[in-house]
Amino acid sequence: MTVAFRIALRYFFSKSQQTVINRINAFALFMVVVATATLFIVLSAFDGLKDFGLSFSNRFDPDFEIQPAQGKFFTFSPEEQQSLLNFPGVVAISPVIEEKVFLSFKEKSQVAYLKGVSENYSSVIAVADLIMIGDWLDFQETNNVVAGFGIAAALSLGVYDYTSYLNIAVPKKQEAGVFSGAPFNQKAATVMGLYQISEDLDKKYVFSSADFAQQLLGLDSLKYSAVVLKTRPKIDRAALQKTIQQQFKSPVVLVSRAEQNAALYRMLNLENAAIYFIFTLVMIIALFNVIGALIMMVLDKKKQMKILLAMGVAPRDIHRIFLILGIMICFFGGVIGLILSSGVVLLQETAPFIYVPGTSLPYPVVFTFKNLFNVFFTLMFLGTLSALWATRGLHRKMRHQAIHS
Repeated sequence: MTVAFRIALRYFFSKSQQTVINRINAFALFMVVVATATLFIVLSAFDGLKDFGLSFSNRFDPDFEIQPAQGKFFTFSPEEQQSLLNFPGVVAISPVIEEKVFLSFKEKSQVAYLKGVSENYSSVIAVADLIMIGDWLDFQETNNVVAGFGIAAALSLGVYDYTSYLNIAVPKKQEAGVFSGAPFNQKAATVMGLYQISEDLDKKYVFSSADFAQQLLGLDSLKYSAVVLKTRPKIDRAALQKTIQQQFKSPVVLVSRAEQNAALYRMLNLENAAIYFIFTLVMIIALFNVIGALIMMVLDKKKQMKILLAMGVAPRDIHRIFLILGIMICFFGGVIGLILSSGVVLLQETAPFIYVPGTSLPYPVVFTFKNLFNVFFTLMFLGTLSALWATRGLHRKMRHQAIHS
């Protein structure tokens, strides 16, 4: 194996007497460099776009959320709240109430979700950074809300408009057979501010105090639909879940940020896999050049192979020479490609030179060793298969030649 490696290394760095062979080998190496660099840059760009897209929802979604296992609401007592705060790794918590409501303002109306929050909500979610116009909720005054830009545009809402109030209504929970009275509970509120997160979220939520939501929905003061948590990184989720199940009287489930957006994360993972396989096909096409280069090298070194056989080199070792040569082309081409593409990605991260067309926003990329390993492993795996296919049957031919020589 040592002899085969040394000869393969010499073949790799030496030039053939035929110019066309040298050009074929150089082109094969060049295509491996390009395919490797392309795959790494594309995966880094997709990770950048993924993080950029998730940054909007991550600003709004908590690290964990406790939800009722059955029904819409559950009881959350001060004792349970203190028990959660005492758990190692839990930074802040806030109970919330969420319910679909009917909004009306002057002649316009829209369906949205009312999210009633406690004063601690700003410790879990940095809502102050999301307010574009006006202010966050004033918890001393219960009849005030914060709406999204999408809702404000649809209803023509203004901020601090005390002449016209936003009307919020929900259906009453009436007993069967009772039809008397108004079918809706409704309350009027003043819009304190407008938030902006993303197009979908801006059209979905209206924030209010938890007291306002409980009064509108006719709930007890300890009834909530969820509890949101801010935690430290690498918190022991299993222990936290066990504590929650022991402390809460009603059955609840602990939901992570990824589980809150399961459909979004599933879609992003599928897109990542699709991009990986598409550009892996590009790499496979590039490796056909390696196969062609190895076949040409075998033909070019026929005379030298006869000499090696005469010197006592085993036919299997001659096969290994060209197999190692093919792996070397992939290895050195992959290393060069990854060095060049890593430089491009790191340069774009630190000193952006590519911007999203029509904007001053740098094109997002993320350098990760996971992508580095995946690209190199993919190249070496496919490259080894290509070298095996290009040199298939070579040792049998050499054995046959050795017998008849």
